[in-house]
Amino acid sequence: MKKLILLAMVVLGTMSIHANVLPVSQNTKATVTVQSEYTEVTADAVPAAVKTALQTAYPGAKLEKAFVNEKKEYKLEISVGDQKATVYSDVNGNWLKI
Repeated sequence: MKKLILLAMVVLGTMSIHANVLPVSQNTKATVTVQSEYTEVTADAVPAAVKTALQTAYPGAKLEKAFVNEKKEYKLEISVGDQKATVYSDVNGNWLKI
């Protein structure tokens, strides 16, 4: 009976050695944003439909800078009074949500 108890203690002792808590590595999430490259264009290169949509949606807005990507989407940096904003439009003057 003593041998059985001693054997049980040895078995339980060896099992507890392997029950150590290992450090948990923290998962790191990397967010990659794929954005089309915009190249700067002059205000004259912006289509009339985009300019009309800009004046309709933002009366009195001044076009500060204009950019275009390969999909013919326009990034417009505008100012209305003392406020500045960036808006996005397609070639037909439809507003995009980015």
